[in-house]
Amino acid sequence: MQGPVVSQMQSVFAEDWRFTTGESVSVAKWFPEIASRGDVLARSVSAGPDEEYERLRMTILAALSCAERSVRIVTPYFVPDRDIITALNLALMRGVAFDILLPQVNNLCFVQWASTAILWQVLERGCRVWYVPPPFDHTKLMLVDGVRTFLGSSIWDARSLRLNFELNVECYDPSLTHRLELMVEEKRSRSTPITLADVDGRNIPENWETGLLVFYRPICKN
Repeated sequence: MQGPVVSQMQSVFAEDWRFTTGESVSVAKWFPEIASRGDVLARSVSAGPDEEYERLRMTILAALSCAERSVRIVTPYFVPDRDIITALNLALMRGVAFDILLPQVNNLCFVQWASTAILWQVLERGCRVWYVPPPFDHTKLMLVDGVRTFLGSSIWDARSLRLNFELNVECYDPSLTHRLELMVEEKRSRSTPITLADVDGRNIPENWETGLLVFYRPICKN
């Protein structure tokens, strides 16, 4: 990255460094003047438990509420809270096309079990979920309406969006978003679709593996 957004990212680093070590790195040599570069509008979006609380979460909710055509999400972990699931489902009900790409084999088995156990909440509304084959994909990316890009360190789970120190960059540029959509499409082309029938068809041991029953959706037939 180049341009003024680098200064924004440096400011976040300097603040986190001061918070952790007590040392200030706000002197001029750490913040040289940076001229505008390129045509992409970009800003850094940081959040942490001490200040800027839930800013990333609010940014995601805003993006979901404004989406008109498509949202594509690539994330290693997907255990969002109720508000985010509701915003996602409301967008689906408006006709927004959703694709969520998750690792087929996760490095954290408990997170994968929890994620699998809540997928029905988005699959029911028509969201498309894909399992990307190994190697493990740690990409964290959201693309909205072919123009908005959101990438960085945050993950789609409550710990990341409430408790962690995180930093993302939000970009507005059709050309950049298109290039990233081609990357996502390449991942999707070699991925396995996960359906509601797949989730509902888990056997009893697999259901127990998902851990906390609060995540589990019982199948009731009249």
